[in-house]
Amino acid sequence: MMKFQRLLLLTVLLLQISACGFQLQPRVELPTEMQRTRLEVQSPYSEFARRLESHLEQNGIEVVTSLDDVAVLEVPLNRIRKEIQSIGGNARVREYLLRHTVRFRLLSSDGTELIPFQEFEQSRVYRFNAQGILAAERENEFLRDELSDSLARMVVRRLGTYGK
Repeated sequence: MMKFQRLLLLTVLLLQISACGFQLQPRVELPTEMQRTRLEVQSPYSEFARRLESHLEQNGIEVVTSLDDVAVLEVPLNRIRKEIQSIGGNARVREYLLRHTVRFRLLSSDGTELIPFQEFEQSRVYRFNAQGILAAERENEFLRDELSDSLARMVVRRLGTYGK
């Protein structure tokens, strides 16, 4: 009897997951010109650069450092800004706005522009509490990582629309 209940529960869970529309995100079909690509990122050791390289590799792109006969993904702008969003009655900062902007273009191996300059920007607002300074800094780091990952995914999806 217990085995039947487990099987029934598993079946119901699987039906609910499929009914809600859940599905794994498929790989992005990137241009064939990008099979071997060199990244030229303004801050090559930034979280965004690492995430972008990782997402490209997950989609079958070989990221190389050589200069010969490879496509080039240029990212001349990779900037994160922290701005004051609101100030409380005691003249102290209550909220910050974290804004991350990237600008990129794709060049073929012969230097032809395949995708002209595109700019993406995302932002998040977070509360700042002077009493919990360590927690606020940790939230800042978490949001920076989240914005970097989100923008890297957006760039890869945009590259996947080339030629469509």
